[in-house]
Amino acid sequence: MIPVAAEAAAEATVVVVRVREYDPEKDADEVAEVEKRCEVGPSRKMSLFTDLLGDPLCRIRHSPAYLMLVAETVEDEAQKGRIVGMIRGCIKTVTCGKKLDRNLYNGARHYLPVYAKVAYILGLRVSPSHRRMGLGLKLVKKMEEWFVQHGADYSYLATENDNHASVNLFTNKCGYSKFRTPSILVRPVFAHRVGVSGRVSIIKLSPSDADKLYRRRFSTTEFFPRDIDAVLNNHLNLGTFLAVPKDSGYGPNSWPGPEKFLSDPPESWAVLSIWNCNEAWRLELRGASRAKKGLVRTTRVVDQALPWLGLPSFPELFKPFGLHFLYGLGGEGLRATEMIRALCGYAHNMARKHDGCSVVATEVSSQEPLKSGIPHWKRLSCDEDLWCVKRLADEYSDGSLGDWTKSPPGISIFVDPREF
Repeated sequence: MIPVAAEAAAEATVVVVRVREYDPEKDADEVAEVEKRCEVGPSRKMSLFTDLLGDPLCRIRHSPAYLMLVAETVEDEAQKGRIVGMIRGCIKTVTCGKKLDRNLYNGARHYLPVYAKVAYILGLRVSPSHRRMGLGLKLVKKMEEWFVQHGADYSYLATENDNHASVNLFTNKCGYSKFRTPSILVRPVFAHRVGVSGRVSIIKLSPSDADKLYRRRFSTTEFFPRDIDAVLNNHLNLGTFLAVPKDSGYGPNSWPGPEKFLSDPPESWAVLSIWNCNEAWRLELRGASRAKKGLVRTTRVVDQALPWLGLPSFPELFKPFGLHFLYGLGGEGLRATEMIRALCGYAHNMARKHDGCSVVATEVSSQEPLKSGIPHWKRLSCDEDLWCVKRLADEYSDGSLGDWTKSPPGISIFVDPREF
């Protein structure tokens, strides 16, 4: 057990806290109550709440290895205490760099991915009544012990730049450094269909073809998951879609397979995959005034009544809503931005068919060349999400790379949908 000092009223008391593994049979209800009491992000008039749909493990259970810890106050070691905090973590192998392949292919050199075992922290919560007692720090340290025991080279997490409490905890107390600042781009799902360019053909790839395409073209992208096949074959994955020019000779009925496609690609193309967060967890925005709710309702009523006008409407965010996450975005050629815009339109129209899906979101590097082709609403998006990283291993996973935490950002980044 971990004793934590806390001041109460005029005298100091000692709260005894035990950190242990989450027990789904005994802890689910208490964990749900703590989640309800904890806001996501810094305090504002309107706050974002997460509904895990009765499954506290839903955001980590699809990773190769995962763990959830809870902190509980106890009076007797033999008895179950009251849960006042929790943390989740998972481990996977991802690309952390690249190195030149010594072999020549068709007279040209190419790069190979450098992999590292990387841990991810998410879902750190401490009940408001037990904050500023060091519980967050204790939970992080216990989770890092598990990471090290399972061979993780690095640990990282995502937080908001203006969430000063979180940034302070990880950078000043836990030894993490600011690492990457990707952009979260969010688009509302309208009642009307959005137009998709008639100059573009969209092909749905099988998971095996998508796996080959991603490994051949994107395996050296930072954070690319080595188990991409597990992601693509997951039941939450709605598919991988490839956009090509209409006159390229490729189409849904003339798909030759990834090998031939990549050996003779069209002048421009783009690809993305869609993850259905809607079935795993939902969000809800609380604290809005009646006037704001009324305005939102009015825009949607008009959009639903007159869809042919194509009027933008604000999504229904004031009751639990789901989202589709776009990941694995990439492409090549002068018209790649046009291709990715068509794919985003296609993804939006897919989301319209899923009840409760109010937004389509993605996360890309702030330097991503295709970013300008991704439709989004600035008021719903985040220009700079903050990723912090820490090296856990004493030795480097690959001598040619060195310390990944000190490496400059690449042009693109692969955001794993299992961790969004």
